[in-house]
Amino acid sequence: MAKDKLKVRRPRAETPRGFRDYFGTEVTERNRMLATITEVYHRYGFDPLESSAVETVEALGKFLPDVDRPNEGVFAWLDEDAWVALRYDLTAPLARVFAQHRNDLPSPYRRYAVGPVWRNEKPGPGRFRQFYQCDADTVGTPTVAADAEICAMLSDALEATGIPRGDYQVKLNNRKVLNGIMEVIGVLDPADPDAHAARRGIVLRAIDKLDRLGDAGVRALLGEGRKDESGDFTQGAQLSAEQAEIVMGFMAAKRDTGAATAARLRELVTGSDTGAEGVNELETMAELLDASGYGPDRILIDPAVVRGLGYYTGPVYEAELTFEIRDEKGRPRQFGSVAGGGRYDDLVKRFTGQSVPATGVSIGVDRLLAALTAKGRAGMVAEGPVVVTAMDRARMADYQRMVAELRNAGIRAEVFLGGGNMGKQLKYADARNSPVAVIEGEDEQARGVVQLKDLALGARLAAAIETNEEWKAQPAQMEVPRAELVAEVRRMMARREADS
Repeated sequence: MAKDKLKVRRPRAETPRGFRDYFGTEVTERNRMLATITEVYHRYGFDPLESSAVETVEALGKFLPDVDRPNEGVFAWLDEDAWVALRYDLTAPLARVFAQHRNDLPSPYRRYAVGPVWRNEKPGPGRFRQFYQCDADTVGTPTVAADAEICAMLSDALEATGIPRGDYQVKLNNRKVLNGIMEVIGVLDPADPDAHAARRGIVLRAIDKLDRLGDAGVRALLGEGRKDESGDFTQGAQLSAEQAEIVMGFMAAKRDTGAATAARLRELVTGSDTGAEGVNELETMAELLDASGYGPDRILIDPAVVRGLGYYTGPVYEAELTFEIRDEKGRPRQFGSVAGGGRYDDLVKRFTGQSVPATGVSIGVDRLLAALTAKGRAGMVAEGPVVVTAMDRARMADYQRMVAELRNAGIRAEVFLGGGNMGKQLKYADARNSPVAVIEGEDEQARGVVQLKDLALGARLAAAIETNEEWKAQPAQMEVPRAELVAEVRRMMARREADS
C-alpha cells in the first residue's frame, strides 16, 4: 500500500500583527522628508549618530524584566545571562552612547539620529509596533539656551518640509513649573520626592488629556474619577475642589503674550522655589527666541503641555499642527502633535553617577509624513525610470549601452528584462510611471535612430484622439538620431517637469 503523502504546510504570507510593509513611493517620500529635516539639523551644527538597534534592558531603563513579563513594553530576549531588547526610542540609547564614549566625544555633544524603534504594545488603527523617529539632542549644556535652540531648529525643520507658518505652533512649558503646582496643592514634598507619586501621575495624565476630555473630564480625573462611555472607571487623584481649581487655573494660564503667561504662572507657584525657577527659565527662553525672530506666532508658552515621559526635568516642548483634516467619519478636527521633547538632566547619570544635562526633540516621522500628504506636500506618485525596451534579445548589449549613457548623464533608467512583446513592455513602463520609453527595433537601428515615447503625454492625448491621422500626428512619440538620445530625453523630462 502506498504511503500517504505528507501534507506540507506552507507559511502564511502576512505581516505580523502590529507591523506593516512600506513600498517604493512611501519609502522615497519618507527619505526625502528626512533628508530635508537632517539638512536643517546639520546646518545647526549637529552630527549624525547611528547606534545599535539592540540594547541591554538594563541600559534602556524604562522597562525592567520581571518573572511574569520579562519583555513588558519591549521586544526582549535572554542573551546568555543578560536581557537585551530592541530599542523603544532613540533617547535611551544616546544616554548609553554618551556615557560609554564621553572621553572621546566633544562636550557639549550635539547629535541627530534617524531610525526605527519598536514597542511591544497593543496595536490599533494607525498605531504600529515599529515606527520611525527622527531625533536631535544636545548633551552637556545646562543652560536653557540649548532648549531654545532645539525649539528654533524644530520650527525651521517643519517649515523646510512644507508646513507653512500659521499651520503649526511649537508650545513650551517647564516641568519645574508643574512641580511647583504640585507643591502648592500638597502632592509633592521636596524632602520626600517619592511620596504621593501615584497621585501625581494621575494629575499628569489628566492634564495631558485636556484636549480630548475637556474641562469636565479633567476635573473628574482630578477628583473621584471618571467613567467613560463604555462604562470603564478610571480612578481619580482624589484632589479637593480647591486643589483641583489650582490645577485647572494652571492649564488656563496661557495669555496673549509670553510675558503675561509667565506672570500668571508666577502667581500660581507662589511659595515654591522650584516653580519660580521654572518660570524664570521660560522667560529666558522666550527672550532668546524673540531675539532670534521666533515670536509667539511660531513658538509660545502653553502650560497645558506636560509630556508623558517621567524623565523630563525642565523645559518641555511639543509641535502641534493647527490646520483641519477630516477623520474617518468625515468630521473636522485638528491634526495635532507631530513632535515633542524636553530636558532630561538625569538620564546619563544612571550610567555615570554624575549629573549630565541634556535636552532634545523627537519628530514622529509617520505622523509628519501623513500631515504633509494632507497638505498636498507628499503622497504624489513618484516618477519612475526611463525604460529602454528590448525589441531584440540578441541586441541586449546595445540596450545596455543606451541605459548606461542615460545613467551616466544622471537620468534614472533601466532596460526591460521581463520578456514579452512591445505591448507588455509599454504596459510595464506605464506601471512604473516611467516618463519616457526608448524604442529601437531592427529598422531604427539600420537608420541610426531611436523612437522616444512620452508616456504621460501620450496617455493624456489618447483620450481625445478619434482618427488614425490624429494618432499619427500626435507629438507624444518622436524619432531622433541615436546620437541625440540623452539630450532629447533630458529635454522631454525638463518639459514634463515644467508642465507639472
